[in-house]
Amino acid sequence: MIARLVEERGHQALFFAEHTHIPSSRESPYPGGGELPRKYSHTYDAFVAVTAAAEATSHLRVGTGICLIIERDPIITAKEVASIDHLSGGRFEFGVGAGWNREEMKNHGTDPRTRMRLMTERVEAMKAIWSQEEASYEGEFVRFERIWSWPKPAQRPHPPVLVGGNGPTVLDRVLAFGDAWLPNYVPGGEILKRMGELRARAQRPIGLMMMGAPPDAAVLDELERAGCRLAVHWIPSAGAGHVERALEAWESAIAELTGEA
Repeated sequence: MIARLVEERGHQALFFAEHTHIPSSRESPYPGGGELPRKYSHTYDAFVAVTAAAEATSHLRVGTGICLIIERDPIITAKEVASIDHLSGGRFEFGVGAGWNREEMKNHGTDPRTRMRLMTERVEAMKAIWSQEEASYEGEFVRFERIWSWPKPAQRPHPPVLVGGNGPTVLDRVLAFGDAWLPNYVPGGEILKRMGELRARAQRPIGLMMMGAPPDAAVLDELERAGCRLAVHWIPSAGAGHVERALEAWESAIAELTGEA
């Protein structure tokens, strides 16, 4: 199993992407350009995959990269997050985002125009469920009164909330409800500049992470100097041989960075 392999090779964490489905109309353009890769419509349920990974390992951190919270009921999702964190001994990282596929979110009853406000309320509501014995929440989109929900997460007050995205207003959301920013890597230095802006605006500690970092020692050095806690590298949706070769390339870059090559 991939989670066991990743842990045995000394890596710190394993994240799973989420798409409940991909509408076949394909009206929303793929942000990466070109045709949408097949893997987007062939993903496991993220929480099932994370649970399996946690069960197969002993110290690997597991997480969502990212959970499309705008397509999920917050009470159910809060229960799932707390259950996985509790059963794994506090190893869960909760990456969240609003997504890009408008047809997909519409199929879940979400208005793309208000999805950012919806995501904020759902995360806030989940935090109330995790941290309060008798939780309530009153918002524009999310409302419930006096509920009990157990177990509570092992990590207190809750697992780290990692806010994904590279959009123009993402730093506002990180500052509003995130414990860390988890942008997608793009070359050119713009992300590092925005990391500096985030630090300047933050009134509390906020972590920095990177999704989709390349196996390049120079890039990893740049990210480390910028204060990134974790750099995440995509591995192929393929057989063991392809996965192992991708891990070897990643490990070679890390060895070059640390002077062990």
